[in-house]
Amino acid sequence: MGNEESVFFSRVLTELTLSFHIIYATIGVGIPLMIMIAQWLGIKKQDEHYILMARRWTRGFVITVAVGVVTGTAIGLQLSLLWPNFMELAGNVIALPLFMETFAFFFEAIFLGIYLYTWDRFENQKKHLLLLIPVAIGASFSAVFITIVNAFMNAPQGFDLVNEQLVNINPVLAMFNPAMPTKVAHVLSTAYMTSAFILGSIGAYRILKGSNHIYHKKALFLTMKIGLIFSIATAVIGDFSGKYLAEYQPEKLAAAEWHFETHEGAPLMLYGVLDDGEVKYAIKIPYALSILAHSNPNAEVIGLDQFPEEDIPPLYIHYLFDGMVTIGMWMTLVSLVYVVGVWLKWSFVKTRLYHWLIVFGGPLSMIAIELGWWFAEVGRQPWILRGIMRTEEAATTSGQVDTMLLLFAGLYLILAIGSIVVLTRMYRKNTVEQELADRDLEKEGELR
Repeated sequence: MGNEESVFFSRVLTELTLSFHIIYATIGVGIPLMIMIAQWLGIKKQDEHYILMARRWTRGFVITVAVGVVTGTAIGLQLSLLWPNFMELAGNVIALPLFMETFAFFFEAIFLGIYLYTWDRFENQKKHLLLLIPVAIGASFSAVFITIVNAFMNAPQGFDLVNEQLVNINPVLAMFNPAMPTKVAHVLSTAYMTSAFILGSIGAYRILKGSNHIYHKKALFLTMKIGLIFSIATAVIGDFSGKYLAEYQPEKLAAAEWHFETHEGAPLMLYGVLDDGEVKYAIKIPYALSILAHSNPNAEVIGLDQFPEEDIPPLYIHYLFDGMVTIGMWMTLVSLVYVVGVWLKWSFVKTRLYHWLIVFGGPLSMIAIELGWWFAEVGRQPWILRGIMRTEEAATTSGQVDTMLLLFAGLYLILAIGSIVVLTRMYRKNTVEQELADRDLEKEGELR
């Protein structure tokens, strides 16, 4: 296997691992907040339905955490195996956030175990709820620290480069790089938003399948409200992300928007196709790119004509960006109409058609997460460490990467099928109606 093939298979395997891991990582970051909100509402309103939501969501969450641990470990292993030159160069800098990510996970796992096995041990449910706070904090900070590593790759700082070696390393300065605030905020808000829409899609599906129980209606309304809040937050953070790109990674913004020539009053390009360097069939929003980049409709936006051809990211990231933004706007609209419709008692938000829109919203949100990660990673190309090390310079020269790809693909297939089977069987055997009936019997027994 030649060096080019090693680079190609290393990139494919890393993309496969990240694409699979991000599903479980997103759920792992967002669901603890959903559980905490549900249990807090249950205690506040003295409503056993919200308490049951917290219980049922926790059981499913534990399964996703287990799979997330395996795939997260695989990412750590592949960093060293597939990208040894990168780890040799930057390992000392990113070691601190990687260690802190591991610490945050253990912090989360310890308190999750205690929380899970002490459900009925507390007379005061508020004390039990307190155990969930470190779980939610640990889950979110796992995402924060691993995203900081990615942010450092986009905006490396906190060191001096002497003879192609990083010296005078300041890990804290490296962690708080210019890309960190917008990347961390975007990852957290999208994880909370996507988790809410996934839980909402499950609730809508149960209603479509004939369950008219108030539990599912409460779960659907709660998750759509949370999803709406975080989808709006994501849009605001996305605006800040655009301004970050304009200042620090203008080539990425220009490639994402097919902005070939530097000029003022730049329009935003949506969709379209490229024909010999000419954009056709695109929807142009006048001045929108200048507003996104600099909050000024007449501002100058740097185009691809200012960069060497070898430093320009692949132009197909335009579709990744458009797909991510389109799904985000669509889910904001779907959740807004549903929440307002329930408040104003609009009948059409209770129709089967609208419930199907919500059902598809969960998978769509996860697709948006995938598109966002692909956009973040491909948009940095050809660099693994922007401006310092190119991707082909960082990869292994091993001839066994294709075999590794097959082995890991088999592992992920087993994990995906296994987790789906376990989750479906878990909830199929323990329906909401059955659990509520069992709890009523328990209460009757205690009264006797």
